[in-house]
Amino acid sequence: MKQQKQLVRILSTLLSFWVINTGLAQVKPQPVRIEVDLGADKGPIKPIWAWFGYDEPNYTYMKDGKKLLTEISQLSKVPVNVRAHSLLVTGDGKAALKWGSTNAYTEDKKGNPIYDWTIVDKIFDTYIERGMKPIAQIGFMPEALSTHPQPYRHNWKPGDNYNDIYTGWAYPPKDYTKWSELVYQWVKHSVSRYGQKEVESWYWELWNEPNISYWKGTTDEYIKLYDYTADAVKRALPTAKVGGPEVTGPNWDVSAKFFKAFMDHVVSGKNYVTGKTGTPIDFITFHAKGAPKLVSGAVQMNMGTQLRDIDKGFEIVASYPTLKHLPIIIGESDPEGCAACSEDLHPQNAYRNGTMYSSYTAASFARKYDLAQARGVNLEGAVTWAFEFEDQAWFRGFRDLATNGVDKPVLNVFRMFGMMQGNRVGVKGGLAYDYARIRDQSVRAEDDINAFATKDAKTAAVMVWNYHDDNLPAPDAPVTIQVKGVPGQKVLLQHYRIDKQFSNSYEAWKKMGSPKSPTPEQIAELEKAGQLQLLTSPEWINVKEGIVNLPMELPRQGVSLLKFSWE
Repeated sequence: MKQQKQLVRILSTLLSFWVINTGLAQVKPQPVRIEVDLGADKGPIKPIWAWFGYDEPNYTYMKDGKKLLTEISQLSKVPVNVRAHSLLVTGDGKAALKWGSTNAYTEDKKGNPIYDWTIVDKIFDTYIERGMKPIAQIGFMPEALSTHPQPYRHNWKPGDNYNDIYTGWAYPPKDYTKWSELVYQWVKHSVSRYGQKEVESWYWELWNEPNISYWKGTTDEYIKLYDYTADAVKRALPTAKVGGPEVTGPNWDVSAKFFKAFMDHVVSGKNYVTGKTGTPIDFITFHAKGAPKLVSGAVQMNMGTQLRDIDKGFEIVASYPTLKHLPIIIGESDPEGCAACSEDLHPQNAYRNGTMYSSYTAASFARKYDLAQARGVNLEGAVTWAFEFEDQAWFRGFRDLATNGVDKPVLNVFRMFGMMQGNRVGVKGGLAYDYARIRDQSVRAEDDINAFATKDAKTAAVMVWNYHDDNLPAPDAPVTIQVKGVPGQKVLLQHYRIDKQFSNSYEAWKKMGSPKSPTPEQIAELEKAGQLQLLTSPEWINVKEGIVNLPMELPRQGVSLLKFSWE
């Protein structure tokens, strides 16, 4: 009986492979109708997508880093928030994968502090010049303060043991008073350099993922560090915003235990500095990641894993009545965990160069709004932990927004979000998935074809995606978008598209023969292909009784943005 079952499974797998590769799977999908009601107001849209971060702070002011930051700042009407690691790490400021340093704190031979804000200023100046807002991450431990300073500088590269990165910078301070003074001096310096009003708009946060090896201390030692840190921030600038704890994976019981211990202390613990009950907190942070893998040689994403982490984080926050109203920042919110783990060594990360990353981003961000609403919490932002990796091979498959100064398809989803203003409006129809089904099952059956829509005084925008966890070929889906409540007799339609043909530098690069060293002419062509492109020319369309019907063919992993404008 067991052998028969194994034989059935083998035959089933072979049949599925044969069907896919012979094209018999290309059955025309059922038409999908999506109804958008501009009159169904769901309240102001928070730009939770206007948040980005990365490990390597010294890339900030390098050639491609400055170019990408300029583009990120320009895609949004509101200021973009930026989070970077290693802002207090000791070193010479040279960039490397999973490494960065500023040399902000050293000591003389007598143990007296020496503060040097040169590199930190260079990083923050780059943000401020572009109208961006730092998420000032207070970490990691300077060498002179670490309880275990050696070894300190790691030399990790893709393929090495990931645990090699956790060196002397990950340990608690040997002197909490000196640490507190370092934080105090940093905040005071920031106010002096940028002004009180500017610094009041920043988020000051402590550390990164202290529930894993980023923190080599105990939970209580992190809590103690938080008390000293929050006290120092507030002494320097009482109106500053401070928060934490940036735990990762709240759906994991180890993470949830750490998260709850921190939250319990915030509410009712004895403060290590003041001796009073509780500690200051202005926002709450945690991380959520998906889990791609290879199935029969093809990438299979797992959006459900990420949404379960988000939902559990929201549930934990909602369980504290006095903290439930606080802004939540998902400090890293991504399809998986390691931005610097390239596709060449981690083939499950092959989704990153093409449209699978962009469609996943569209579908997952829409559901973050739904999860927050269902839990009744205040989601402020979701940080996409992806930037750029300077001087690496073209399209190497890092989790980044651009390669060698050329934008990848995923960045164009954020350009689409940047055109969505005003209030969120209702979307319904015969749709296969809602946030709960994806949270519980991911997208393993039908394609997730859905939309996210907004309206302001003179425009409306509808983002439509065709997403599936499996990166397998499929026929284009016939989709009709019906928009109700459209004012006037005519509206201007601009239809933007991300797919294999449009807004896709990766496909353009492959058509060139995947050159390892593109010519200047090829680079110019790739830069153009990396921009968000219109599917068709803008057109004025007729409105009948406040209704517009728009049929389209939407490829799997494709994303459209329909922007309507009227007088």
